[in-house]
Amino acid sequence: MKIFKLTALAAVASLAVAQPAVAKKPKTYVVVNEAVGVPVFPHDITDRPYTVVGEVKAKVRKATVFSKSASQKKIYKELWERARKKGADAVINANYGDSKISAMSWGQTNAKGTAIRFTTSN
Repeated sequence: MKIFKLTALAAVASLAVAQPAVAKKPKTYVVVNEAVGVPVFPHDITDRPYTVVGEVKAKVRKATVFSKSASQKKIYKELWERARKKGADAVINANYGDSKISAMSWGQTNAKGTAIRFTTSN
C-alpha cells in the first residue's frame, strides 16, 4: 500500500514538472483615456466601429459629511469596473452630476455611460 502511494505521488509530481503552467494573457485595450487611465470617455468614438453592450450606471458615495466629493477619476473607474464585467472594451458618453445628500448618504454622485465592444481591432 505504501509503495502505491509513493508511485502515484511521484507520477503526479512528474506531470506537474512536465507541463509548464499556462499564464492567461491579460486583456489589453487599444484606447485609454490618458487623464484617468481607463477607457472611459465623455464623448463618442467615431474612428472605430463598435457594438453597444448596454448602459452602465454607478453611484459613488462620500464617507462622511466632511469628505470631498468624488473625483472624475474615481467616478470613471467605477463606471469602467461595471462595463468590464459586461465584457466591454470601453465606455462612451460618460456623464455625472453633482454630489447630492440623500437619506442614505452624506453625498452621492450618480454617473452613467454606454458600454461598447469594438468590432475590429487596430
